[in-house]
Amino acid sequence: MSFSIEVAGEVSPLSVQELYRTLTAAASTDPQQIQRGTQQLQYWERQAGFHVLLQSLFSDTSLPTEVRHLCIIQLKNGIDKYWRKTATSTISKDEKDIIRSRCLDSGLQEPDHRLALQNALVISKIVRFEYPHDWPDAINSIVSQLRFASLSTASALRLSCALLILLEVMKEVSTARIQRTRTSLQSAASEVLQVLGRIYVDKVQTWMNFLNHGGDDEGGALESIEQSLLAARALRRLLIAGWDSPNRESQFQNIWNILNSHFDEMLSLINSKSPSLHSSIQHLIEQHLRQISKLHLNMSKLHPAGFALLPDTPKLVLAYWSLIDQFGETLGSEATTELAGRTGNGTDSDNNNTTIIEFLSLKGLLLLRACVKMVFNPMQTFKYQQASDKEEKTQAKDLVKTTVLSERFVRTMMEFLVTRFFVFQPRDLKEWEEEPEEWERREEGEGDVWEFSVRSCSEKLFLDLMINFKSILLQPLLHVFDSVANTQNTDILLKDSIYSAIGLSAPVLEPTFDFNSFLTSTLGHEIQVNGHGYNILRRRAAIVLGQWLPVKDGLDRPLVYQIFQHLLDKRDPLNDQVVRVTAGKQLKNIIDPFEFTVEPFIPYAATILGHLMALIREVELEDTKMALLNTISVIVVRMETHITPFADQIISLLPPLWDQAGEEYLMKQSILGILSALMTSLKESSSRYQGLVLPLVHSSIEPNSQTRIYLLEDAMDLWSTVLSQTSVPISSELFALAQDLFPMFTSASDTLRKALEITDFYICLAPEAMLASVNLILTPLVPLLPTLKREAIGATLSIIELLVQCSIQAGGLDAMRQLLAHFVFLGADGEGAAFLPTAISVLSSAHVAHQTTGPNRRPSPLDPLAETNYLTILARLVLASPSLFLEAAQASLNSNAFDVDSNMDISFTMSWLLDEWFTHMDSISHPEHKKLSCLAITSFLQIGSDWILGRLQELMSLWAEIVAELYDEQDRKEDCLVWKEDGIAGPETGVEMRRREMAHNDPVHQIDLKDFVRENLQQAIAANGGNETFQARWIVDVDQDVLKEFGKLEII
Repeated sequence: MSFSIEVAGEVSPLSVQELYRTLTAAASTDPQQIQRGTQQLQYWERQAGFHVLLQSLFSDTSLPTEVRHLCIIQLKNGIDKYWRKTATSTISKDEKDIIRSRCLDSGLQEPDHRLALQNALVISKIVRFEYPHDWPDAINSIVSQLRFASLSTASALRLSCALLILLEVMKEVSTARIQRTRTSLQSAASEVLQVLGRIYVDKVQTWMNFLNHGGDDEGGALESIEQSLLAARALRRLLIAGWDSPNRESQFQNIWNILNSHFDEMLSLINSKSPSLHSSIQHLIEQHLRQISKLHLNMSKLHPAGFALLPDTPKLVLAYWSLIDQFGETLGSEATTELAGRTGNGTDSDNNNTTIIEFLSLKGLLLLRACVKMVFNPMQTFKYQQASDKEEKTQAKDLVKTTVLSERFVRTMMEFLVTRFFVFQPRDLKEWEEEPEEWERREEGEGDVWEFSVRSCSEKLFLDLMINFKSILLQPLLHVFDSVANTQNTDILLKDSIYSAIGLSAPVLEPTFDFNSFLTSTLGHEIQVNGHGYNILRRRAAIVLGQWLPVKDGLDRPLVYQIFQHLLDKRDPLNDQVVRVTAGKQLKNIIDPFEFTVEPFIPYAATILGHLMALIREVELEDTKMALLNTISVIVVRMETHITPFADQIISLLPPLWDQAGEEYLMKQSILGILSALMTSLKESSSRYQGLVLPLVHSSIEPNSQTRIYLLEDAMDLWSTVLSQTSVPISSELFALAQDLFPMFTSASDTLRKALEITDFYICLAPEAMLASVNLILTPLVPLLPTLKREAIGATLSIIELLVQCSIQAGGLDAMRQLLAHFVFLGADGEGAAFLPTAISVLSSAHVAHQTTGPNRRPSPLDPLAETNYLTILARLVLASPSLFLEAAQASLNSNAFDVDSNMDISFTMSWLLDEWFTHMDSISHPEHKKLSCLAITSFLQIGSDWILGRLQELMSLWAEIVAELYDEQDRKEDCLVWKEDGIAGPETGVEMRRREMAHNDPVHQIDLKDFVRENLQQAIAANGGNETFQARWIVDVDQDVLKEFGKLEII
């Protein structure tokens, strides 16, 4: 069935008739017709002429509305997808010209609001793409239509449609980030404002006259108020984006004054509560007020200097405070009455809808915050473009500080915020009881949620005032606190608001306020009171403790732990879900600070962890579960090995949560995180939980799974933690997981770093097994080396060095011979690349680059650290067996796997390689790496070839330098890097033990450099005819000063 539909769709020719028939099918209610029509439209949308035909059908008002609606929706979506010049199957220029030329006319007489809105959106999207480059007169054309539509001879419908189009266009261009678009808008802003402002004023006067004086044209008044609202919405965006310095423009100041005047008049109309004011009219007037208040706030944030210097700005800000005061007066008494009269079922009068007075009060609070920022955070608030801007900034700052933020007004604000807006309202108390978990989540208010809540915004403003007016507000706040904070005072809501203020201002009050005394004498007692409403104070106690402990030293922590143990106890009826969830979240702030010590917490750990885990099982919201899991994770980390007795309880909690999470990957990330923390704290004891952990890791990293997209990073962190804490030998299940690791090497992604870390652990823990899989490691990694960044190159080469170390220490020369075979021939068949040819090639390129100087100097393909890493790997191979290394190098030269000339003999290669190696020695900063290279170069004396014996002068200089570093102290007779003991310091994980053993057996820590030089030099002398012959042939060419310095080493 689906096949026949698809074929039918593909062969249907595009025409007006076929398009109309298809649109009719797609707009029907028959599922088969909808499927057929949708498939056909998807096929046609890439064909030339499709979007022009859509617009033609939309413009035909005789067609059914649903067909026209689908037309304009398809056209809008097509513009999004295909209008860009870079888009696949882009709309041609000729089609764009046709669509652009007809879009205005097709929407100016549209009676259906849905269709008019969609057409306006089409125009705005075209303007977004084409203004001002390809459609420079777009705004002027719209303004011309608007001017004509505003004439008395034009229809009211035309004006409404024109205003709607302008509004949608303003939304697009006012938010444009391209400077050219913003500049073009600003050049047209004056003309737009002239026309739009006149329409707005005329329409407001029309409907205000009707409301104030009456009349017969009620329909005309309703039409006028709708049109003035459209104009106000467009004006708001124009005024914000159209001028950089609005205070300098008289035209702007005029409309600003008009808007402010209308704001007062409209607010008076609303407050009059006239019975003749119909609810629909009142709603539209309130929408005007919302638009003007948004303009005020946006102006204060985006043009702070201009806002402050506009006429009567201080008066405007203080007028908002009057609204805030008016709204606040209705709050405190209502809440107190509500708390006293609650029976647990709430009141029918509660209303969750935000009233206009509350909305304006919130904007006023935000406006006051903006004023505080103007004065005390000018660098983040003001943007300077020229000297006059800096001068205006200073004027604005001084004006706001002196006329708005006076000491008296600041005190009034602080007291009012605390005693009115911090107080819970009836709807808060009702929601607390009806939807406790959801209410608690909203109250936490992460991100910018505070901008939409009066109480949350009040808290932000209060903290701004306390920080910036500390000297003024500190004593008044403490005075109010002293009068309230006692066990005899039973005004719970007032106490809650005062305690909230004390908690918020903890960083400010910390030097002067005796919080410990308050904790022991008052707060500790109040959380035990079982009176009505004291659950509010219990919740507040948890929050305040979470705010104070991170900033205050010397608090009675055992008492704090007792308080949280009590607050988390479900058996107490006052510890409702809100109290317990809040305590569970705030406990993180108690445990997490650096000053935390585990011993005082241990007596309470079992009870608290039990309560937390029971609470996780009780709550339903994923966000709440994750927050509580985060608290447990912090406890696990901070308790370290002391968490062991509770590990089984915590682990038993997680599998059901994992299953319940389903596709809630944030929850699964939290579970993986807490498992990682638990594995770290348990150390070697964590091995017994691998049966649970390893399947979770495997399921989270499966290739091509949806789970991998969200959980890969967290799963790899857990995987790495398990390996770092496991003992040896590792389990077969843990090693089997390594098979999931190798595919992660195929790209230089962010995952590679963690994958290399895990590979490092596996090689340490199971060297023989990993060496058996060395081809799976090298095949993907070696080709990546030229593309990796510095850190990734270092990590990759460290893995290869570790493989070399393990092969030599575990299997000797036989294992090294096998590894060298992989180094030379892996990738020789043309797939991938072999490591040793790659290393010789890149070192050769570095050597050639280092020979160039001046204007012709070529950059080296290797930075110094990467070159050190390459040479360190070669050094380990050479030191283990110089002859095997030379065989492998010759085999690499004979292969075609790298860019070096394959006819190059080994002598030539060793000549330039030693040139580069000696030159690079000064760039090797790590003493162990430097000694290793010195040992490797010295071991070449065993070969006895001219290319090494001819460098005795360089060798002797190198020996003198390294010996001087290693035998620096006068009384030291031995190499300082030679270890006599293995350095066991205490309990070790498997990785730590392996690393210690490898370091102890490292030739760098086993071989005395002087002895090694002596042994190899004597062997070279004997192999070359004895002292006299060696002296005559090789020593004679060494500089006498170098020989003298070498003689001081007393090696020979």
